[in-house]
Amino acid sequence: MSDPQFFEKTPTESLVIGDLSEATVQLGALSTHETADLLERVSTRRAAVLFRLLGKDQAAAVFDALEPPIQADLITSLCEDEVGTLFESLDPDDRAKLVDEVPAAVATRLISGLSAEERSHTNAVLGYPAGTIGRRMSPHFVSVHPHDTAETALAKARALDDTAETVYTMLVTDTGRTLAGVVSLREVLMSDPSVPIADLMQEADSVRATDDAEAAALALVDRAHLLVPVTDSEHHVLGILTLDDAAQILRDEADEDAARAGGAEPLRRPYLSTSVLRIARSRVVWLLVLAVSGLLTVQVLEIFETTLEQAVVLAMFIPLLTGIGGNTGSQAASTVTRALAVGDVRTRDVGLVLLREVRVGLVLGVLMGALGFVLATLVYDMPTGVVIGLTIVCICAMAASVGGAMPLLAKAIKVDPAVFSTPFITTFCDATGLIIYFSIAKAVLGI
Repeated sequence: MSDPQFFEKTPTESLVIGDLSEATVQLGALSTHETADLLERVSTRRAAVLFRLLGKDQAAAVFDALEPPIQADLITSLCEDEVGTLFESLDPDDRAKLVDEVPAAVATRLISGLSAEERSHTNAVLGYPAGTIGRRMSPHFVSVHPHDTAETALAKARALDDTAETVYTMLVTDTGRTLAGVVSLREVLMSDPSVPIADLMQEADSVRATDDAEAAALALVDRAHLLVPVTDSEHHVLGILTLDDAAQILRDEADEDAARAGGAEPLRRPYLSTSVLRIARSRVVWLLVLAVSGLLTVQVLEIFETTLEQAVVLAMFIPLLTGIGGNTGSQAASTVTRALAVGDVRTRDVGLVLLREVRVGLVLGVLMGALGFVLATLVYDMPTGVVIGLTIVCICAMAASVGGAMPLLAKAIKVDPAVFSTPFITTFCDATGLIIYFSIAKAVLGI
């Protein structure tokens, strides 16, 4: 027998036929994240109508779970009172992300509508540049003093209710809010109530508010802490970065790198809720850049037009050689970009990376060049086989070294290494590989 739920309408379908009562019931049966996923897959107009059908508490939870661009779209469709309540319910770091998505006039109005305390917290986060961990930290945390007892620490945690980002790790600070260490809730609960925190606390790893957000998030994940304190230059505590926020930062960076590696800009919103024009705009710039840079390949072919006329067989191998060069360069770029992201290499290691990638390229070139030599010799002749074999060796060494060096160069000039990944390196290796190919052909074949 078929599952009767298979034939039930979705909230969107109920909305289309005008059955708002049914849509309200259906939305009430969904979890927060299921509702957020639904709103992110429909048009802005329908999302706004469905959002208004949610209860007050459910609406606040769903709004918090939405991506900032979707939140920004909803804000334009909701009334002033609804917007103010929802904005106030967000954490300061989430407000900062939303402010980046809305026009300046709207951002100013939203911030001015906050309570004095929340406005102060939000402005503190907004005071740091985009891309720094100060922009992503939460100023809500549990803070205790070294001379506090375990019982006092528990009382402070309870007093904060649900306003603290987390209570599982407490920061230990002196009277000047200078970071002294951290203490886990487990240690506090398992200890005698009269034990001072100074006897329970541990040394704390910390990051500066001006540090790069991705680097700080990676450090937290690598050290497997629940949070890391964020401090100023004098080691005064400003906020915390929690593990879930660090994971989100790394996911965002991975999405951005993946998009740019494929020759596009990140959408920064769910695919199905992104307009066709926005998707096209995210891709067209790179397509134009690659089209212009592709003219280099045409120019190289024009320069060696006479060589091609004298040995037409050389044209047969152009797709093979350009494909090998582009793929080899892309592999090297991906490997080094990943090594940069996890801290395995730094920009000053460019010499070591170049030396290693040249050797890797030579090994790959010898293996594939030998195969190319044998096949080209069997199908055509020995001189053609020599040209193909030598060209593959040289192209692999060149492409690997270029692919390995480009991400380091990008990092040195403060450009996202992913920008110099697959599309750019492939185009560069195509043109350079053809120059190598025809130069070797002229020398070996005497044309």
